[in-house]
Amino acid sequence: MAAPTTGGRVVAPLTWRVARLVERRVETPTAQTLVLDVPGWPGHEPGQHVDIRLTAADGYQAARSYSLAGPAEGERIAVTVQRVPDGEVSPYLTDTYAEGDPVEVRGPVGGWFVWRADETAPVLLVGGGSGVVPLMAMVRARRAAGSRAPFRLIYSVRTPDDVIYADELRRRARDDQGLDVAYVYTRAAPEGWRGEPHRIGLADVNSHGWPPDLEPLCYVCGPTGFVETVADLLVGLGHPTRRVKTERFGPTG
Repeated sequence: MAAPTTGGRVVAPLTWRVARLVERRVETPTAQTLVLDVPGWPGHEPGQHVDIRLTAADGYQAARSYSLAGPAEGERIAVTVQRVPDGEVSPYLTDTYAEGDPVEVRGPVGGWFVWRADETAPVLLVGGGSGVVPLMAMVRARRAAGSRAPFRLIYSVRTPDDVIYADELRRRARDDQGLDVAYVYTRAAPEGWRGEPHRIGLADVNSHGWPPDLEPLCYVCGPTGFVETVADLLVGLGHPTRRVKTERFGPTG
C-alpha cells in the first residue's frame, strides 16, 4: 500500500516515538520552550504540531497537542508549553520533566495551517497569547530558508511580561529584512507605548496588516474567540476566506 500524500508530499505514518529532553528555555513566567531529541523524526513544516503523551506508573495516560516552535534540527524539535493551572500535562512538562527524561511524541500532525518556503506572497501572522508559537515557527523557517517573502506579525498579549520569544522578536524585527512586528496589549502596555490597552480590532488589523489586493496569506492562531474575531475582520476587509487560515486552541493543558 502506497504511503499517503498531502499536496504531493509523502506523509510518514503517525507513530509514537520516545523523545528525551535536551534543553529547556524559560520564555515567560508561565511558558517554556522544550527541545526534544526524537530518534527517527521524519521532519516537519512550520505550522504543524505534535502530540505529547505521558504515562503514569499505574498505566494512566494523558496526551496534549503542542505546536512545533521552529524547523527541526536533525532529530531535534522544539515545543513551547504554556503552563495551565490544574492541567494534566503542562504542569509536569514545565515543573517536573527533567533533562534526559522520556516522553512519547507523535507527529508531525496537520497539513492545512502550514507555510512553505516556496511561497512568495506576502504573509500576515496574527497571534493571541501562546498562539504565536506556530507563527514563530514560520518566522524562523523563513529566515532559515533565505525567503524574501515579506512577513508582518501582529501579536496580542495581556502584558509585556507575557510576550513569548520577546528578545528574539526584538532581534528579528531589527535584523530580518522584510519582517515587521506589531503588538496589541490587552491589560497593560509598556511605558511609552502609544494608545491604551485594548482587544485587537479593525484599526490594528488594518494598520499593521496587508491590503487584500496584495493577496497575502493570512495565518491566525489563538483562543477561539480571538481567532473568530480576527478572521471576521480580515474577511470584512476583503481577504478571501481561502487565504485566511486559522488554528484555535482551548484551555486544556
